[in-house]
Amino acid sequence: MPSLSAHARGLPRSGIREIMDLAWAMDGPVIGLHVGEPSFATPAHVIEGARRAMAEGQTRYVSNAGIPELRTALAGKVARVNGLDVEPSQVIVTNGGMEALFVSLASLLAEGDEVLLPDPGWPGFDNAVRVLRGSAVNYALEPERGFLPDVAELERLVTPRTRALLVNFPSNPLGAMLPAGLAQELVRFADAHDLWLISDECYDQITFGAEHVSPARFDTEGRVLSCFSFSKTYAMTGMRVGYVVAPPAAAGPLATMQEPVIACVNAPAQHAALAALEGPQDIVEEMRDAYRSRRDAAAAQLDAAGFSYLFPEGAFYLWIDVSPVCGGDVKAWALELLRAHGVALAPGTAFGPRGEGWARVSLATATDDLLEGLDRIARSGVPA
Repeated sequence: MPSLSAHARGLPRSGIREIMDLAWAMDGPVIGLHVGEPSFATPAHVIEGARRAMAEGQTRYVSNAGIPELRTALAGKVARVNGLDVEPSQVIVTNGGMEALFVSLASLLAEGDEVLLPDPGWPGFDNAVRVLRGSAVNYALEPERGFLPDVAELERLVTPRTRALLVNFPSNPLGAMLPAGLAQELVRFADAHDLWLISDECYDQITFGAEHVSPARFDTEGRVLSCFSFSKTYAMTGMRVGYVVAPPAAAGPLATMQEPVIACVNAPAQHAALAALEGPQDIVEEMRDAYRSRRDAAAAQLDAAGFSYLFPEGAFYLWIDVSPVCGGDVKAWALELLRAHGVALAPGTAFGPRGEGWARVSLATATDDLLEGLDRIARSGVPA
C-alpha cells in the first residue's frame, strides 16, 4: 500500500492511553486512577435534553458555530462564571474541549510555526501541534515555582517563529491555579511579542477555594482564545461538547474552520449542553465537593505513607512525587504497578520529560477505589 505521511507515522501514542490499553486487556479487576473521567452519572436533566431533542426531530445539520440558543446561553455563562463580556457571535461550539483546542491551533498555525507548551502538560497539546506540522517548544513548570510559568524563561524561548503561547489552568495534570497577577503578565507578554494566547480552561468550575482567573479578562488587543468543555463540569465526557470564546475578528474564521473538521457538533448533544446550563446547578457543586473530599482523604493517606505531592487547588488530580520508589523510570514502574498490583495510574512522563519521577492520580475515581489504590501503591514498594 502507499506509505502514510511521516508526521502521521511519527505521532506518539499517549502514555495515558498505553496504560489504559493494558488495563483493559488484563484478566483481573483493575483500580483505575489513570483516567480523568467523572465517576458520577450524567445528570438526568441533561440526558432528557438530548432525548427531547431527538424526539422532536432535532437531528439535522446545524450551524458550524453551534445552535443560536446554546451560544447565547454560553455568552451568559462566561459573563457570570469567567468575567468575560462577549457576544454570542464570539462563541463557537466544538466537538469537545480537544476539538476546541485543535480548531484554535489550526486557525493560527502555518507549517513550522512554534507554540510554547507547558511541561508537564496534557499530551494532547503536543500531538495537536504535531498533526498541524507546527513545532512544539516546551516551557518548564518547576516545583520550586509552584508549577507556574516563568515569564523570564518564556522571554528566552520566544523566537520570530513563535506564533502562540498555550496555558492550562486549572492544570491537568498538576491541579495548579493561575494567579490573577501572573495571568495579566502572560497576556502582556503575548502583547509584547504579538502572540496568540490559547487558554485551556477545561476545569474552570472545578476549584477548591482558589479563584479561577481567565486570562481573557486582561485581553485588550483581541489575542486570547479561551477553550472550555462540558465534559468534566457536567460529567458529559462522551457527549463531546466544548466551546471557544474568541475575539470578534477571529470568531468567523474559527467557525469556518469547523466545516472541514466536523461540519457541526451533533444537535442532540448541543441541546443536552443547553439543558446543563439552564437546569439545576447543584450537581456541579456536589461533584466539586466530592472531589475536594477525595483530595483531602488522599492527601492524608499520602502524608501517612511519606509521599510528597502538589496539593491541588483545582481540577481533579494529584501530582505525586514517586521518585523514591520508581527507580528512575516512572513509566516502567507504572506498568509493573499495574501488572503486579492491579493499579493503573498515569506516569509523569506521559505529560512531558519533566514528569520523570512523578505520577498523576485521578480524583475522579470513586472514593473507595481511590484510597485502596493509594494504599496498594504505598504497600507495593515497586522499584522499576
